Amino acid sequence: MSQYVATVVWEREGQTFTDNRYSRRHLWQFDGGAEVVASSAPSSVPLPYSDPSAVDPEEAVVAATSSCHMLFFLSFAARAGFGVGRYEDQAVGTMGKDERGKISLIDIVLRPRIVWDGQVPDAAQLADLHHRAHEACYIANSLRATVRVEG
Repeated sequence: MSQYVATVVWEREGQTFTDNRYSRRHLWQFDGGAEVVASSAPSSVPLPYSDPSAVDPEEAVVAATSSCHMLFFLSFAARAGFGVGRYEDQAVGTMGKDERGKISLIDIVLRPRIVWDGQVPDAAQLADLHHRAHEACYIANSLRATVRVEG
């Protein structure tokens, strides 16, 4: 069993707190030393209390899902002898009410664009690579949202 640690730090910095007019900007710190500025999404908490230049949790879930899928896809493509020169995905997550009536990420669409080096898989081989990556992705396996690959 593996464990993953993220430290999340928020400080009031002299703002009034009990009036609910405080910055949602905070910091994510990871064990390798990376730090990411985070905030609530402006669609959840209006400006100026959200920071649109920061990563919000919803975006992070979409990015983690895309990243996980990509990493498994690259591994399966390499094992199958297909060279990948570039992989780019403009993934999109949609919020809505789920079957329980709760607001949640209900759909994540992955739209990978792949530049191949050398042999290019046919449509069936490409679909199989994506299917296997989806089945193996820990993040997708952890979500209630539907995760789909288009393109």
